[in-house]
This record gives sequence, C-alpha cells and structure tokens, in this order.
Amino acid sequence: MKKILFIIALLFTSMLFSQDITGKWYGKLSIMGSELLFELNFDKKETLYTGTMDIPQQNAIGIPLSSVTFEDKTLVFKFDQAKFSYSGKFNDTLEFDGIFSQNGQNFPLKLTRTKTAVKKINRPQEPKAPFPYEIDDVVFENVKANVSLAGTFTYPKKENYPTVVLISGSGQQDRNSEIFGHKPFWVIADYLTRNGIGVLRIDDRGVGQSGGDPTTSTSYDFATDIEAAVTYLKNRKGVNAKKIGLIGHSEGGIIAPIVASKDKSISFIVLLAGPGIPGDELLLEQTYLIGKSSGMDETALEDIKKFNKSVYTIVKSNKTAIEAQKELETVFNTMYSDNSEFNNLNENDRKEALNQQIEPLLSPWFRYFISYEPAVFLQKVKCPVLVLNGEKDLQVPPKTNMTGIKNSLEKGGNKKVTVKEYPNLNHLFQESETGSVDEYGTIEQTFSPIVLTDIKDWILLQAK
Repeated sequence: MKKILFIIALLFTSMLFSQDITGKWYGKLSIMGSELLFELNFDKKETLYTGTMDIPQQNAIGIPLSSVTFEDKTLVFKFDQAKFSYSGKFNDTLEFDGIFSQNGQNFPLKLTRTKTAVKKINRPQEPKAPFPYEIDDVVFENVKANVSLAGTFTYPKKENYPTVVLISGSGQQDRNSEIFGHKPFWVIADYLTRNGIGVLRIDDRGVGQSGGDPTTSTSYDFATDIEAAVTYLKNRKGVNAKKIGLIGHSEGGIIAPIVASKDKSISFIVLLAGPGIPGDELLLEQTYLIGKSSGMDETALEDIKKFNKSVYTIVKSNKTAIEAQKELETVFNTMYSDNSEFNNLNENDRKEALNQQIEPLLSPWFRYFISYEPAVFLQKVKCPVLVLNGEKDLQVPPKTNMTGIKNSLEKGGNKKVTVKEYPNLNHLFQESETGSVDEYGTIEQTFSPIVLTDIKDWILLQAK
C-alpha cells in the first residue's frame, strides 16, 4: 500500500511540477567539438511568462528573452536579436527535450534543473598576467547612430605609437571575438601591444556593454561604429593619429574597406579572410566546399546550389519584405513537398518552421550582405593593404577572394598591396587538418604565431 501511495505521490508531484517552469533551468549545447552552457530563468505573472538567459562563457548575463510560452507541455522561447529559438517537450524525467534553432541550423538541447559542468578546454595562447603594457576599459559614442560602444584598449608604455582597431566577423561578437572557447582578438591584441602597437577591440552592437540594435543594422551601419572608434583614438593621448589602421576578419574584411574608402586618414588596413567577391557568389562557393568536406555527393551539392540561387535571387531583388516572404514560402514549400516529416506537421508548426528559415534571409543585414559588391569600396582604398588567408579556409575560400581583392585594389590604382596565403590554415587562422568548421573547437591553437609575426612586422613597417 505504501508503494502505491508513493507512486501516486510521484505522479501528483510530476503534474504539479510540469505546470510550474519558473526558476532556473540549465542546458549544454554541443557544437563542433565545443560545449556552450545556457542558464535560463523563467518567471510568471498571471498567465504571462518572461525569461532571461545567461551564457557565462560569453560573459552574457541576464539577457531578456524576446518571448516565452509554455502550453501543452511545450516550452518555446525566442531571442530575436540573435535570431534563435528553442522548442522543447516536457518529459517524464522532468526535463525538456528540444531543439535549439539559429539561422536555419538545428541542434538538440536538453534543459534540466541541475547545473551542468562544461568540460575544460585547453587554450594555451590565451594571454595571462602580468602584462607589460597598459589596459583600459573604454566607452565612446557613435554619434551618427546614437549608439554607445564599449571595448578594451591595450597600449604600450610610451608615446606616439601606431594603433589598430580590430573588426570582427559576421554574427554579433564580444570584444575578444570569442568562439568555441578561443579568444582570437585578445590573442592578437596581446601580441601586437607587446610589440609596441596599440589595439582597440570592442563589443559589437547589442553585445556585452555596447548598445544598439543589430537586428536593424547592416555591415554599412557597423562601419559607422568603426568610424567612431577611429575618431575616439585620434583624440586619445599617446596615439599617433597619423598611424591608425584597421584589422578586419571575415565580415570585418568588408567593413575595413568601407571605412578606409571614406576616411583617407586611415594609414593601412589588414584583411584577414576578407571577401573579394559578391556576397551571393561567396555563399554559393562556401556552401559547396563545406558540403563537399562533409561527404556530400556532387548531385546533392548541385541541387543545393540550384535551390540557393533561387533563394538569393529573391533576397537580392527590390521586392518588399512581404513580397519576398511570399515568394520564399513558395520556394521552400516546393523543396519540402516530398518531406514526410515536414508534411506531418500541423499548419501552425509548418508555418513556424518556414519562418525560422526565411526570417534571417530577409533581415537588413543579410539582404545587404547578399548584394554586397566588394569592388565598389576596394577600388576607392588608397592606403597600404595586407591581404591574408588560409589555404584551407572553406568559409572565405582564398583563391577567388584574394584574387578579387587584389584585382579591385589594382583597378583603383592601389599598388601598395601585399597578398599572402598560408598552407594548412583554416578560416580562423588555425593550423588544421581539413579546414572543416567541425575542427574549430577541437584545435588548441587559437591563431597562427606565423601570421601574428607577419602582421606585426608589416604594421611596424607602415609605421616608420
């Protein structure tokens, strides 16, 4: 009898618990060999749920979620700024089994009441104190956009030093450009500053201590943040205002030429895996190479290319968001016509599934990127340019992009161009086996020491 009562008590507790999701929940997302810990805190007032999110490894604390719902044992929450969502079912073990979705990619994510530990990863290049230079946390304003920006400025213990602004790649990143436990911008800043070069690295819009709304911004808008950073440096004591340069990685390699094409006071720019071909062409090549590296056959790759071309044509058009949304829904519905898993969803879930994939494609950032023509700005850049890329970069393939950059600069009359491709380096400038994105988190090296030396030597040469 006690056993039966115990079971009944358990069932009753479970029923009560399933109706109350307020409080702390924890989850661990495994992506490409690395683990990312989520801490979620849900609250309820009357029938309305709200929530905040912490991602300790990215120093993101108390981020308000855009929406939270819990109905029929299904938890759904969204964070619109980063274009991600989660949908999970409450199970018999009092946990949520669900899917984390971002930019069309899906990853399993279990949420529990028990705090999970993240396995320790070795990052031997991460700088450690004591530091033989000064470190200041700084805040400055982008007056054009009415955005407050925060960052860290490392500088030598001397006067009149050359300085660079680091510009991150796509996706909102913190001042260290942290990814899979690597902090490449911190590694670069430490190395350059130890060698007499000031470095300003900043939190992207809407990240860390920087304000602004990245969901309504494009690469061209982000360029005004870098312009504001340059203005800040010009007015800072100790900085040689005539020797301020830019170092842009990936999308940062789009932003740097935009800034340098307008501001002739920029002394030099370094493009790390910078795009040199139009945005749609870059993504088509990127998708092909990543797909091939994962073992996809040529027929499947060709089908994907054909589908993506049709999508990009709509996105690049001058159609309104509503018009483009309707056309994209038709394209995606046609693609899913033989997909039984999709067709078995109810109408609302099908619509939600489509929207999760289409919405990022129609964001201001993506529509600008997909139509971006690097040559337009590169031809106006007159300062010295260092163009670097890794042989095994699958995201910004070296041959087409480096050639595109070099040709555009030379067409504009710029002969002060240095181009170098490094064997075995991937998109993050790590020594790699295949260049696959899956390797990023498993490689201990954060940034090639050889490339660090080349960047330092070239900058000091420009500063003479």
